[in-house]
Amino acid sequence: MTNSTENLYQLDGRVPLGKAVPFGLQHVLAMFVSNIAPIMILASAIGLDKSVSAVLVQNCMVIAGIGTLVQLYPVWRIGSRLPIVMGISFTFLSLAISIGAAYGMGTLIGAVIVGGVLEGLLGLFAKYWIKLIPHVVAATVVTAIGFSLLPVGANSFAGGLGAADFGSMDNWIVGSVTLLACLLCQVFAKGFLRSLSVLMGLIAGYILALFMGMIDYSGLSDISIVALPKLLPFTPEFNIGAILSVTAVYLVSATETIGDTSALCNSALGRDPKQKEMGSAICCDGFVSSVSGLFGCTPITSFSQNVGLAAMSGVVNRFTIGVGAVVMIVGGIFPAIGYVLTTIPQAVLGGCTIMMFGSILFAGFGMMARSGFSQRNMIIVSLSLSVGLGFTQATDMFNIFPEIVRTVFADNCVAVVFLLAVVLNLILPKEKEDAADKQ
Repeated sequence: MTNSTENLYQLDGRVPLGKAVPFGLQHVLAMFVSNIAPIMILASAIGLDKSVSAVLVQNCMVIAGIGTLVQLYPVWRIGSRLPIVMGISFTFLSLAISIGAAYGMGTLIGAVIVGGVLEGLLGLFAKYWIKLIPHVVAATVVTAIGFSLLPVGANSFAGGLGAADFGSMDNWIVGSVTLLACLLCQVFAKGFLRSLSVLMGLIAGYILALFMGMIDYSGLSDISIVALPKLLPFTPEFNIGAILSVTAVYLVSATETIGDTSALCNSALGRDPKQKEMGSAICCDGFVSSVSGLFGCTPITSFSQNVGLAAMSGVVNRFTIGVGAVVMIVGGIFPAIGYVLTTIPQAVLGGCTIMMFGSILFAGFGMMARSGFSQRNMIIVSLSLSVGLGFTQATDMFNIFPEIVRTVFADNCVAVVFLLAVVLNLILPKEKEDAADKQ
């Protein structure tokens, strides 16, 4: 097989290691803090010991790397063979905190393991239900994912939600310089440098933050050189209520994976996703999440940040992104590497991700255009987005519903948009679409 830098923009083929490392590292850095943040927030919220928290952060890095490798290089029918990067999901965070605080981590981990198996089985039998998600529904979900990520990028740009220096002048300066560096590289650079625009912006922002005294390396002195991930840090316990609640959120995670897979194929690969790819991506989402539970971590899912990065850079090579996944695993085995990566300021990440998230929106718009602008499609898209995006901004509206409904829908616009789009697609008469198309 030819070993060429041209393969960076092809799904298959080998790339020289000197090129694969920086391009693969770019994908890791785009999602690194978002990958470890849910575990850190969960550990803090339920009062886990710092030594336990450190083990979980280490484990989640290894699991993210393993999940990404399985997506890239499938095991049986588990994995899509697409350049999807996996990481710990924020979708489960509020429910995980609730279960962990009320019943303990063992109950949470038991629910994660069982729910992951159920989602994996759902992926195996995707051919029986995937037709419920035609192109217009997938386009609507992708657009909702893009909109839902915009506040994430903005909060990071300002320093990270809840940060003491949120919105400070230092964060504005660092975030703006990072964004400007990404933009200049994307517009004026040529060849490989243009594809590395996010990494170039991240490096520029990191160096500036270092000179501004925003980076602290003091914790390096207490970190061991090598530490293997710890299996079963908590003994799984099985509570039917917790399992049902977590399984409901797994359905939301599957929805996000469908949207990410559609966005990736349409924006970066220039084609629609295959039915088998969608089901296999969901399989990986579920079964690897069960493995994540064995390591004491919450479920993993596809990362939309990397969908945006693939669309911007055009880099879709499986080998290259696999190198990034190996870097993530190494970072988990050698804690010092992971620690250095955690010192990247949120403002730097925000400056990098703003345009990436916008590219997901752009992919959604393109998918809508390909679906056509019939009256039927207009109703599906406009009503799903207006209700999904609008209602979840007024979360108190959901107070009349049971807790499981609030957990799944109140703060998750993607879940609301998906459910409404599927229902509308089923009940709206198709002849309206046909009549509109003939006019």
